[in-house]
Amino acid sequence: MSEKERVLVVDDEPSIRKYLQTLLEVDGYHVTAVASGPEALESVQQAERPDFIILDVLMQEMNGLETLRRLIQVDRTLNVIMLSCSNEVTTVVEAIRLGAQDYLTKPFEKAELDAAILKCRQKMDLRKENQALREYCDHLTEDLSFLAASPQMVRIRQQILQIAPVDVPVFICGESGVGKEVVARMIHMRSTRRDQPFIKVNCAALPGELLESELFGYEQGAFTGAVRSKPGKFELANKGTIFLDEIAEMSPHLQAKLLHVLQDHQYSRLGGRHMIGVDVRVLAATNVEVQEAMKSGSLREDLYYRLNVLSINVPPLRERTAEIPLLFRHFLNKYSEKFQKEAPNPSQHLIEAAIRYAWPGNLRELENFVKRYVILEDDEGSFRELLEMAATRQRISPREEPSPVREQGLKALVRGLKDEAEMEAIADALEKTHWCRKDAAKMLGISYKALLYKIRQFNLDAGRGSRSRTAPPLAPVGKED
Repeated sequence: MSEKERVLVVDDEPSIRKYLQTLLEVDGYHVTAVASGPEALESVQQAERPDFIILDVLMQEMNGLETLRRLIQVDRTLNVIMLSCSNEVTTVVEAIRLGAQDYLTKPFEKAELDAAILKCRQKMDLRKENQALREYCDHLTEDLSFLAASPQMVRIRQQILQIAPVDVPVFICGESGVGKEVVARMIHMRSTRRDQPFIKVNCAALPGELLESELFGYEQGAFTGAVRSKPGKFELANKGTIFLDEIAEMSPHLQAKLLHVLQDHQYSRLGGRHMIGVDVRVLAATNVEVQEAMKSGSLREDLYYRLNVLSINVPPLRERTAEIPLLFRHFLNKYSEKFQKEAPNPSQHLIEAAIRYAWPGNLRELENFVKRYVILEDDEGSFRELLEMAATRQRISPREEPSPVREQGLKALVRGLKDEAEMEAIADALEKTHWCRKDAAKMLGISYKALLYKIRQFNLDAGRGSRSRTAPPLAPVGKED
């Protein structure tokens, strides 16, 4: 059930106040009537924001024009309709200049008041459309900069185009900075909700109590400092998409409430007594290992399975190095234009160093590096910075590079472990499918031809289900080869 639109009537004549209150309440509005400008200001500042204000010009304590000026200072988006016994041009012009949406002369017909309210409502809708358009334009570059120069990202683009029109939740995984938000925005822009709001919430940015009020809103007096009601992000995203980033950082209590919202499509604000229905597509993301998060209890299993109708795993930048030159050029053009500089031409050894670097911060780290490069205009300095970053990373994580002394022994050990694991997995799949090779290949996620090759490699069909003893021997752990 949608909430009633709120109207604030401001007039120092009791008969006019009573007449307008009765007239509007019959039409289903929630009406508050006050007798002076100071009361109107107090009501707007301390109570829930009215959708429309009907304000008399001629009042004794504070006239309507001064009240209007102060109201607009509080909130420029207020919809104010002025009432007056006179239609002097100077008064009308001043009222419109100060921010009034319309001006009615007493006595007026009900149809005139209805038309004025309709005009305000149309302007409200236009403002919302303009805001949505500005947000769309702000992120258009990000959406169009989804580069798919690697096989992994080509597959992800295809996934997005397939799942975007299907109105179900999507779970996006990937390290911090890989571009999960870009994926979420692209899903929204390719969906049937693309003309509606896209609202992002970082679940790690706020503690549990504040996050709950941010998501679901609150009523006046729900807690200390709640001087007026406030809608939550779910209300603002109604008919559109909400992107819950770092979902595993949300408290278990709040995860349980979110699960009920996903199931029932309704909830109540903090301190509220009535249910609010919402129609929102939920996209969720995390940079943690999901199975570990569920084991530790930081991510509820039932919530994960509710959100994970479809999933996308965005690989880190080090696994798609073919895109680094393209991303480098994209950020180069973006920040050269932003800082009004001529785009520098990076040297080949700088690009090669960027390709070799692991980029633990992924796209975010690369973007900041290119931003510094544009500002400083120092190719050699940026090249040295990359080398220093790589050296620092090596000191912090020395295990990432194999030791030259034991390189051959470690490689042999890894090869042996890999072959043993492959042989075990294939043998298990064949046993579970009663040696139906097509079903086993499907279970393993490999082609039928690849499976036949592996069966021959490990001599698995020598015993039809028994494991061959001809697999490559393993080096004893902890001993030299």
